[in-house]
Amino acid sequence: MSEEAETGDEVDNVDEKLDDETRERIEQKLDEILEEYDIPKEFPKQARQEVERITDGFRDEIAEGGRDRVDLRALTTFTCDPKRAQDFDDAITINETDNGWRLWVHIADVSHYVTPDTELYQEAKRRASSVYFPGHTVHMLPPDLAETVCSLVPNEERFAHSVEMLINENYSFENVDIYKSVIESDRRLTYTEAERVLDGDDSDVSEDVAESLRASYELAEGLHETRKADGSLVLNPARDRAHTIVEECMLKANKAVTQELMWNRGVEAMYRVHPQPTPDQWSDALQEIQDIDDVSIPADKWDEPRVAVNEAIENASERDLRKIQRAVLFVMPRAKYMSDPFGGHYALNFDIYGHFTSPIRRIADLVNHRIVHENEVPEDIDALADHASDRQVDAESAEREFKKFLEELGFDPHEVEDYKFESGGE
Repeated sequence: MSEEAETGDEVDNVDEKLDDETRERIEQKLDEILEEYDIPKEFPKQARQEVERITDGFRDEIAEGGRDRVDLRALTTFTCDPKRAQDFDDAITINETDNGWRLWVHIADVSHYVTPDTELYQEAKRRASSVYFPGHTVHMLPPDLAETVCSLVPNEERFAHSVEMLINENYSFENVDIYKSVIESDRRLTYTEAERVLDGDDSDVSEDVAESLRASYELAEGLHETRKADGSLVLNPARDRAHTIVEECMLKANKAVTQELMWNRGVEAMYRVHPQPTPDQWSDALQEIQDIDDVSIPADKWDEPRVAVNEAIENASERDLRKIQRAVLFVMPRAKYMSDPFGGHYALNFDIYGHFTSPIRRIADLVNHRIVHENEVPEDIDALADHASDRQVDAESAEREFKKFLEELGFDPHEVEDYKFESGGE
């Protein structure tokens, strides 16, 4: 359900269906799924106590500790997230230059608080990621930490990791610098609010934020088109402009960090590796796409499968788009975490890639933050990469099972996002 429809008739219909008995059935099923996939419902007592110690006086620590960091509080900075987002772990600053853009991607400095000697870190390793169900989230980190100290909320100082990138008019890196900083976000934008600004309605934002948002979209659109022309697979071409800004800026920051880790340092880290389908698998997928009515793959593109798919999608109807997506996803291997980036990320067509921009919800990002800034590679990096990959599979399976159950009850899973379902735990 779109943000614009969040208060519409769909919600009223859900209200009518969600009687006490149905809600109880849903919450019981959620508990069963959490148990089946070993997804923890509660945080250990020691971890909760650590959160209390961290949140007690953290603003004073930021004021005192900021002297050892790059002070970026004067920069115009904004976050952009879905309306329902409760923690904001990335923010954007942008300045136009004579030959391109200077882009800062600021990431919450979770690793400052969640260190290897804490129970919070051990619990984050165990969980490996947050798990998102319709109407319920199982967090990797306690919400009292993720939504306060580590959330880049507007008009409050926060510790961050900043990836500063000088990007030229050809959308390539001219320079990359990664450092710890202290920032202060000027505005929290929802995707819907960002779309209004991009449409010319500046009534609810400052001029600086509006200009930054428009510059961000100009850069993001160029990054997107360049990435697509270079052979990156784009299966969802209809994303809105606000989503494009966030996606492209985060991809650029992730790529910058992991290139620094491998090319400049040659260290192990939590790289994201995506194998490619075999030639026979691609041939079968392309033939299936070619057989769809009103869809055609140019004869000269069969040897470039990603480009062929992108072109087939370009003018496909919504129904044909879903068929194309199914054909591709059926043959596409699963991406996984590895300590060596060998093989690169096939779908993105990146020779090296990894995660850095979501340390609140992914252990890989949290580990990579520590490697970048402390040069500490965990001794169990290979086992940790395997565990994170396995937990991702479990999370996706659990989410599918819960959505299927909601559909069997007659709900569209998107319609119940605003309804908080409780598990038996915290």
